[in-house]
Amino acid sequence: MRFIKWLVVFIIFIGIVGYGVLYFGTKFASEKIVNTLSTELENSGQMEEIKNTIENDPELKAYMEEAKTVDSSTLPFTSKEDATKVIIQKVGITELNDIRVKLQDGSMTKEEALQQVEGKLSDEEIAALKVIIYKELYE
Repeated sequence: MRFIKWLVVFIIFIGIVGYGVLYFGTKFASEKIVNTLSTELENSGQMEEIKNTIENDPELKAYMEEAKTVDSSTLPFTSKEDATKVIIQKVGITELNDIRVKLQDGSMTKEEALQQVEGKLSDEEIAALKVIIYKELYE
């Protein structure tokens, strides 16, 4: 009987530790990714290249213009870190990397990539992402 009590306590402890690692690990990973990507984009000048790409593509420009009319108080998240955490949880790092590779080698179009990501996120989450990207690029 004593063994079973210790086993139950051990399993509960492992469950709590596992949840903590999942929660804090995801939070840490999302903050690290955001900081690294932001720094890389700004230092390499790719942020301006992204801006120019959006400005020169009418579809992307119209897609991003929707962010101007969104009421920020109704969004599920408003920070880059929270956005990254949601994307990692709902889409997954491996799938995001696969999308990136397919876009770079031309085996996937931007419309297909948007559909794949939009299929996993709610309309509110997509609106929040648009607002965050818009603020990052234009403010």
